[in-house]
Amino acid sequence: MEYRTKLPKKLLIIRNVIAVIFMFSIFLFQHVFAQKTGDSPKLKTVVIDAGHGGKDPGCHGGYAHEKDVCLAMALKLGKLIKESYPNITVKYTRETDVFVELIERANIANRADADLFICIHANAGSTVAYGTETYVLGLHRTEAQQKVMERENSIISLEEDKGAKYKDFDLTPDAMIAIQLQQNVNLNNAIKFAGFLQKEFKTIGRYDRGVKQAGFLVLYKTAMPSVLIETGFLTNPNEEGFIGKTEGQDKMANAMFKAFINYKNDFEGKTSTQHETVIQSKDTSKTNTKDSSIIELPSKDVFFTVQIVSSAEKISSDSPRFKGLSVYEYFQDNLYKYYNGVFVKDLEGAKKHKITMQEKGFSSAFVIAFSNGERISIEKAIKLAEK
Repeated sequence: MEYRTKLPKKLLIIRNVIAVIFMFSIFLFQHVFAQKTGDSPKLKTVVIDAGHGGKDPGCHGGYAHEKDVCLAMALKLGKLIKESYPNITVKYTRETDVFVELIERANIANRADADLFICIHANAGSTVAYGTETYVLGLHRTEAQQKVMERENSIISLEEDKGAKYKDFDLTPDAMIAIQLQQNVNLNNAIKFAGFLQKEFKTIGRYDRGVKQAGFLVLYKTAMPSVLIETGFLTNPNEEGFIGKTEGQDKMANAMFKAFINYKNDFEGKTSTQHETVIQSKDTSKTNTKDSSIIELPSKDVFFTVQIVSSAEKISSDSPRFKGLSVYEYFQDNLYKYYNGVFVKDLEGAKKHKITMQEKGFSSAFVIAFSNGERISIEKAIKLAEK
């Protein structure tokens, strides 16, 4: 497909300068107006896009297909957001195995007046390529970035018009620079969110391939901060064994959710802390703890447990969300988090309990670990438990 610059270079430069002045004026007006009115922005709507689908399977490994992996993580992320922030509207470009055109994915986000657009994909490369990377709209700077862009854009050949609708999408360097200038505020926020994502992926042990730019058609027409996440390489058997299975998908969705919290707090001007602490409920100071199902930290030793619920608001001990279970509570990333079951130095016991919790209806349940009153990584807990 050929993309042509339709304006002489001098006119493009003039247009770009005018765009910068115009966008800066709008940004300045909005900033001053917000200060005068005392209003702060609110993140109200998120659109989550599971890449590929239907007749477009995307890339694949030995057993996993990109369209299935993307959908699983998208639904998990959306559920985490909806459960913790009931006032935020979460929309999906697809919730089943169906084909959705690239431009329609952007249209869904625009019609929803979304504040954030999250595209979830899986990567392809050599059998030894590994790690996560997050893209925003822009100019690719390496051949590898160009190949990722071309692969994700190539699905337009499966659309009814074979991609004819994109013939006016100008992806030349001058045009891309102009778009970046026009979408300056959105691009800056997209880069910020992408940074939060990569930081959280690194926290769970993923190799950080960085925040990058490329001309993805699915991001071209969106009118809000938009990112495209390459969650890992299905062509690498080890990576496929992670993102191709439920446990890895849970970890990735949780990492995306933590990044979302950090971005939301930053976007709304709230302070956010990464410090993890375990707290007691207000009822634990009483001598008779039988009146409360939320009790204090059960052990100072290394133990594994299963997190079942997280919420932006504190949940009452008798809430039906706990399904009658006794739970423990801790506070992290401005969220109240609740877990059930204590397995001192027993990871396998916690894994079996996770399955039990999922069967009880806590589909997002996952194993976590504590030591001396602080949550720690599973890897560190295993090493400590072996001592």
